[in-house]
Amino acid sequence: MSALRCLRTLTSSSGRTSLRVSSSTRRSLTTFVNSANHRSANAFAVGGTRGFKVSSCARGEGASAADIALVSKLKEEIKYEKETAAEVGEPEFIKEFESHGTWKIHESPGQDEVTLTRTFGNESIRVMFSISDIDGSQNDASEDEVTENEDGTPFGGYPIRCSVAITKPDGGALTFDTLLQEGAFVVDTIPYYSDSALGTDLTAEADWKRRGLYIGPRYDQLDTGVQEEFEKYLEERGIGEGLAMFIPEYAEYKEQKEYLSWLKGVTKFIEA
Repeated sequence: MSALRCLRTLTSSSGRTSLRVSSSTRRSLTTFVNSANHRSANAFAVGGTRGFKVSSCARGEGASAADIALVSKLKEEIKYEKETAAEVGEPEFIKEFESHGTWKIHESPGQDEVTLTRTFGNESIRVMFSISDIDGSQNDASEDEVTENEDGTPFGGYPIRCSVAITKPDGGALTFDTLLQEGAFVVDTIPYYSDSALGTDLTAEADWKRRGLYIGPRYDQLDTGVQEEFEKYLEERGIGEGLAMFIPEYAEYKEQKEYLSWLKGVTKFIEA
């Protein structure tokens, strides 16, 4: 959930997570039902049962008062999200990030995973993260936990899991299982695979093979000197504070787009 939407939910008594229908919506529904009943009674009085007509929104094809109320709410949310997107416009942080020409962003509409790639000497580097990580962390946030960026916009310090894979042409892959939190990559483990395909393939078969392999000790169990050198190793490859600040912003931007697309898809389904 985006920080803006999270803050809106916290400060609104009619958040999306509630299934209760507001009093204004109930009044609208009551007016609709009474009006429909009045039209139905007139139809029977004038032409009997054969003259009875039902509007296209209530022909027994799945539409109901609940459908109508839900669609109304969904459209309100779509309107709000569009207005917010229009106010924000194209994020400058993405333009600036891409202008350096170091990392390439790979993402597809409807997918929750994002991949960043670059080369460093003879190495190919891939950083993967999922926007779904930001949802669960902010759903339980309290109003006091919503902080602000320097520009005054809400920012959540939610953790995001990132998988870093570094491969070389002669084979082998060094991977870093990390948790991105508070502007830093917190390393958990550093698995090494002599077969680069085994270390980077996203297939179920490769995942199954990896489960039986030794992945090395936990990072915090390594000698502090070794830890420091690994941090320098990653920093030299651009995996440091700058990237750690960019990923949460991009995850939130991507999640916002996917949320709007989801709203439109669900609305279209219910109206069909």
